[in-house]
Amino acid sequence: MRSGSEEPVPLHEEFIYCCGAATHVLKCGPWKDLSKDESKNLPRLLFMIIPGNPGLAGYYRTFIQALYCGLNQQYPVWVVSHAGHCKPPSGMEMIEDTDIKELEDVFGLNGQVEHKLNFLKKNVSKDIKLVLIAHSIGCYITLEMMKRASELQVLRSVLLFPTIERMAQSPQGKLMTPLLCKLRYALYMPVYLLSFLPEGVKASLVRFALRGMKTCDESSITTSINLFSVDCIANILYMASQEMMKVVERDSTTIKQNLKKLIFYYGTGDSWCPQNYYDEIKMDFPDGDIRLCEKGLRHAFVLDASKEMAAMITDWLQDDLTKL
Repeated sequence: MRSGSEEPVPLHEEFIYCCGAATHVLKCGPWKDLSKDESKNLPRLLFMIIPGNPGLAGYYRTFIQALYCGLNQQYPVWVVSHAGHCKPPSGMEMIEDTDIKELEDVFGLNGQVEHKLNFLKKNVSKDIKLVLIAHSIGCYITLEMMKRASELQVLRSVLLFPTIERMAQSPQGKLMTPLLCKLRYALYMPVYLLSFLPEGVKASLVRFALRGMKTCDESSITTSINLFSVDCIANILYMASQEMMKVVERDSTTIKQNLKKLIFYYGTGDSWCPQNYYDEIKMDFPDGDIRLCEKGLRHAFVLDASKEMAAMITDWLQDDLTKL
């Protein structure tokens, strides 16, 4: 597919309440409302990004723009933040001021699954087919969505660097589990103190933290400033602690039921889902579309390889799209 024109990519930004929690949505393309069944201008297909953790939509800004252009600007590409991971704009609270509690634990791992299903139910017509592109823990969430809502018209699910099993046993998990499950509250005070720094100083700290990268996406730097918010960090770490406890066994039943719809993409040096996880799932599902990265991309590809990843995905999906 073509890389698209050099014209500015139409990008629409929203902060909404979904399941009562602040949610950041970025939409590429002229389609802002896909919930009206009677509209004759609705696209046939929506590309929806399910982020990793931190689940900040801003990290995927360059990725969705590149993907939209790679798709010849024919289909909308949206990314929906995880509940409570974004710092809401002035005048908007993290939790909606209402007596109605839509979800018991919206910031937990189960709550994030229901959050995405609720978003689709309220914002996307049932007639629109879906391509779900998930990253890291977003892959677990996507498999759960397909399991719980079999009525979703999922054309394909692309699972990038999938953390769908044995997270606490992974090299990074062994390091992070004690911190996330026992010591995460100790991180709140330094984050609280850093939150008072001027925005320019925060940006400089982020640049310093990412200094080892040859190229770093500028949107990643501005997005990372959200991590100086205690509320955001609390929700991010809380979800992460649940990941360590709940993402244990791979859901092979759901994978088997949806195998023809799934594309897996594993990293070669990924400390969250090491290569032996790839070897094992490849052995269990020899007919599956299960790929191993040959480009040396990092788990957090959005920091420096968004365009490269978008180009690969448009190439993988060419046959599917020509059949629409």
